Amino acid sequence: MIRLVLLCALLILPGAVRAQGSLNMLCAPAADWCEAIAAGFQRDTGIRVSMARKSSGEILAQLRAEAQNPRTDIWFGGSAETHFTAAEANLLQPYTSANMAELHDWARRVHALSKGACVGVSSGAIGFVRNREVMARRSLPVPESWADLLKPAYRGEIQLPNPNSSGTAYTIIAGLVTLWDEDRAFAYLKELHRNVNAYTRSGAAPVQAVARGETGLAVSFNMETETLVQQGFPVEINYPSEGTSYEVACMSVIRGARNLAQARRFYDWYLTAPAMDIGLAANQYHVPAHRGARTDPRIPDLGKIKLIEVDFTAFGEARTRRRILERWDREIGSLPR
Repeated sequence: MIRLVLLCALLILPGAVRAQGSLNMLCAPAADWCEAIAAGFQRDTGIRVSMARKSSGEILAQLRAEAQNPRTDIWFGGSAETHFTAAEANLLQPYTSANMAELHDWARRVHALSKGACVGVSSGAIGFVRNREVMARRSLPVPESWADLLKPAYRGEIQLPNPNSSGTAYTIIAGLVTLWDEDRAFAYLKELHRNVNAYTRSGAAPVQAVARGETGLAVSFNMETETLVQQGFPVEINYPSEGTSYEVACMSVIRGARNLAQARRFYDWYLTAPAMDIGLAANQYHVPAHRGARTDPRIPDLGKIKLIEVDFTAFGEARTRRRILERWDREIGSLPR
């Protein structure tokens, strides 16, 4: 009788029914956004979230290392190419959410191309990020093209991410290879190396260094730049005249997830307009995948940017990724500075 009374009490307590286990998430975007969506999901469902923020390349490496004993349930963020590489290695578990109907075509397209292994959650484009105060103080011109970045005036003024750990860097290289060809792209990167002061572990680090005035220029995503603008940093962005690459950031369920039901629930939950609106509330200005998500003038208009159509499937192939990273290590990463 007592057990029955306790059970009935639990059923009517607010939130008691919603306390449904835990979720382990690896998250690639900015920490503020990762923390905000983890908190939002936990608030809405009662599911406890353990979240770690890492770069896309680091997440891929961890999933490979844990393949026989997965400790991650859901992977949020990071370029489609990196998710495709993971899918090829059988690290992801296909899932199709009932909430996909209202997503933009580009979000559903990566789901189809990956045979359900991932879905697009946001998008953004690569641009030239500069600290206008540093540029003015050092009398540096505003670069208008990829070719401009090679000018001697920028010697030691540019910071880039390392493609071994950064999905941003891999997106940049994939765009250059698509714009020209692989040999010309690497010849360009080798020449550009003379103007690079550091290759950072994460894609966000160069633009943060620009914001702090530690370097004049960086190549990074526009959404991260807008966040810094709203925080009051003297940063600006423009786009190369030849064209620039863009990403479709994705979300995936991990094969062998210990908390599969919770992972699928997070997947369904995020593919709704209210969940995608959390990004704006956290001062993140990615283009959301849901058609009904809030609009904001601070979200970059990709329709006004000359975009390079990168083949996500081709650059997501493990052999292609491995060849490009090995070539970067051999021809760029090994160069003295």
